Amino acid sequence: MGCIEAYKPAMAMVALQFLYAGVALFTRVALVQGLNPRVFVVYRQGTAALIMAPIAYISTKKSSYRLSLGLRTFGWLFVASLIGVTANQNAYFEGLYLSSSTVASAMTNLMPAVTFVMAFIAGWEKVNIRSLRSIAKILGTIFCVGGAITMALLKGPKLVNEEFIPPKSLILSSGADNWLLGCLLLFGSSWFWSFWMILQVPISSSIPNHSYSSAWMCFLASLESATVALLVEKNLEAWTLNSFLELACCLYSGIALAISFFLQAWCISKRGPLFCAMFNPLCTVIVTVLAGLFLDEEIFMGSLIGAFAVIIGLYVVLWGKAEDLEEIEHKTDTKLQNDQTRTVQVVIEEPSVKKSCKNNLEEPLLSDKSSIVDANEMI
Repeated sequence: MGCIEAYKPAMAMVALQFLYAGVALFTRVALVQGLNPRVFVVYRQGTAALIMAPIAYISTKKSSYRLSLGLRTFGWLFVASLIGVTANQNAYFEGLYLSSSTVASAMTNLMPAVTFVMAFIAGWEKVNIRSLRSIAKILGTIFCVGGAITMALLKGPKLVNEEFIPPKSLILSSGADNWLLGCLLLFGSSWFWSFWMILQVPISSSIPNHSYSSAWMCFLASLESATVALLVEKNLEAWTLNSFLELACCLYSGIALAISFFLQAWCISKRGPLFCAMFNPLCTVIVTVLAGLFLDEEIFMGSLIGAFAVIIGLYVVLWGKAEDLEEIEHKTDTKLQNDQTRTVQVVIEEPSVKKSCKNNLEEPLLSDKSSIVDANEMI
């Protein structure tokens, strides 16, 4: 039983990567068959909000502390849902439609490097050129960005299947332009999602209940996504789900979104965020194999080279971050040991102090000899 408990976080993360791969593949098929990406985002967020709402209500009832949503906290939630969810998912699924599921899954590996760049710009990440950790994070970021550019611009020879161009482009008409625009949208999606991850710091400090904040973000994202879809899509027929595949895709993606919140939060609490990020390339491998086998998706040499570069860059950045965490933990352990040493010294010295005080209190203020001397002098 002990071994199974130790492997539970790893098993959960592997299952989560299969869940993500299913979303990428399932959604790709539905989008190609006519499902509108913006309408899909609305239905997906609505499904996730309906699932998260009762869970958040139950968790708040069981919690020992009272949750209050102030104006400042609501502002953080609104910005996080607008940029990190609404803009992120609209860009991601539009890019998924215009490029391929393989490129979309590979682009998600950019997030640790992008988060490092955003944290450095904000002043939260320190860079020391003489430090091997900082050099690793910089080189890893360069590998990730270079791999993304390679996937977008350098297709190279075709390895698997015939070329596939979406039957109806949502923005541009040329197939080559669609591919480039799809890669750019996926790249932008990584920036939006990284911004959402950074915003979790103030949100978590204001709302420690993760399910409560997630329910609010899903609800706000549903309203924001619906507003964007209504402004962009003038044709009301786009809101109609024309097949069981489209309905199942919306339900599956919404349920997967709700499940991922819990699995990610649980695994991070058990093993930390770096442990969870290490499993992201597995989703790319799963999607690449299944898309080539079952969806007849085209796979180019440039896409594979770029994907490998992104994965290598991911692990280099994670290594640098892991070294930072080890240094922080070492400093924390050293400080705790020093504090414990001081505490032990105080505890050891305390009995001697009490004993001396006790002796002083029990000893008479004037000794017998001194009283005899005083009496003789008086005589």
